[in-house]
Amino acid sequence: MSRRRLTAEQRLLAGVSIVDIAEGGKGVAKVDDLVVFVDKAIPGDVVDVELTRKKRNFAEARVRQLNASSPHRVVPFCDHFGVCGGCKWQHMEYPAQLTYKQKSVDEALTRLGKLDTSAMEAILPAPQTRYYRNKLEYTFSNKRWLTDVDGSDEGLEMRALGFHVPSRFDKILDIEHCYLQQDPSNAIRNRLRAFALDRDISFYDLRQHEGALRNLIIRTASTGELMVIVVFAYADAETIEATMAFLQSEFPDVTSLLYVVNQKKNDTIFDQEIHVYSGRDHIFEEMEGLRFKIGAKSFYQTNSAQAYELYKIARDFAGFEGWECVYDLYTGAGTIANFVARHVGEVIGVEYVPTAIEDAKINSAINGIQNTKFYAGDMKDVLTADFVAAHGKPDVVIVDPPRAGMHADVVARLLEMEAPKLVYVSCNAATQARDLALLAERYAVRRIRPVDMFPHTQHVENVVLLTLKG
Repeated sequence: MSRRRLTAEQRLLAGVSIVDIAEGGKGVAKVDDLVVFVDKAIPGDVVDVELTRKKRNFAEARVRQLNASSPHRVVPFCDHFGVCGGCKWQHMEYPAQLTYKQKSVDEALTRLGKLDTSAMEAILPAPQTRYYRNKLEYTFSNKRWLTDVDGSDEGLEMRALGFHVPSRFDKILDIEHCYLQQDPSNAIRNRLRAFALDRDISFYDLRQHEGALRNLIIRTASTGELMVIVVFAYADAETIEATMAFLQSEFPDVTSLLYVVNQKKNDTIFDQEIHVYSGRDHIFEEMEGLRFKIGAKSFYQTNSAQAYELYKIARDFAGFEGWECVYDLYTGAGTIANFVARHVGEVIGVEYVPTAIEDAKINSAINGIQNTKFYAGDMKDVLTADFVAAHGKPDVVIVDPPRAGMHADVVARLLEMEAPKLVYVSCNAATQARDLALLAERYAVRRIRPVDMFPHTQHVENVVLLTLKG
């Protein structure tokens, strides 16, 4: 039956109770032996659904009618909710979001890692649930995504500046107000779009790779500094000058006004030249008296305020006494390394991206930190027995890997090094659980604390302290 096309009657399920939330953020229902993942449904809802996809033992569905609302359901505050791919949990009250985030971490560690989670502490809430991101990237497109209220595209302006619609790389939702980044982010986007439309500047065609305006990147900082980057698809001097002069005139307080000419077929700018139109080529972020230089290509945790709390938890878990040799693996721009450097003897940072390592060194120099060393290279290749012999066996290892977690060779090297303490910071509890299960050969879990970095989404960070057995 799973391979046959369902009839209209077979696609409809009435009176379905939502009992849980899946890792991807969808509501979960169980109908006989079938698990149904329901978009935009939350636990406590009773809904009629239409199946959009069906396999042997699971299905995906959308809500056709809400029969009874969950006690956790609230009215979304953003007009773009449900079409925009971000903030998928705006229809669920924040305390309930925290409950299900903590539950997801607990289930990943116990189910996938077979770990004892009795040491888990309460999730740390985000004090600010709106306007908390310090970086947003918008896309210009000549193929605007039309919503139900737009009607036919006949006579409508089809150029848009906003976010990609989920599962549609070539369609952009025109954004009027986004609740993710503080002012003047919305004003910059809206005024630049109006200027471009008024001047009839072409917007990028994501299929044909034509059009002048391609991307807009806005970075804010807790210091109040602001970076704006406009990405053009080709070097038209007149268009570039008019656009950048407009932004400089309209927003004279921008600290760093930059532009990029990206003629590639992908949007990444890490291999592109950054042009300074006005101001500096960087802004500064600040944390506990430390200053971090943020350039157009720099990595920095997207939620500045909550990143500070995350790093404090990692430092607290490590319990430094002032003399330790610390390895900070997947160090990025050295934010954690520099954050803990004043509390330890020495920090050795390793990161795959060479430009990030250069940022890490600069951030140490800016803050007068002299007890850090940074190395670029693939972790499994850098972290050898010779490397450990040259730099000393670590007393504490901090790891903050990407979502894919750690390579098996890196886990094996950690088991060989036998650092007395290991602090594992993760943005993906599933891959963290996998790695912790491997580390359980020599390490015991002592403390666990989830941290909410991204309110109104299903994403959650988690910090785990492990100590060497025996």
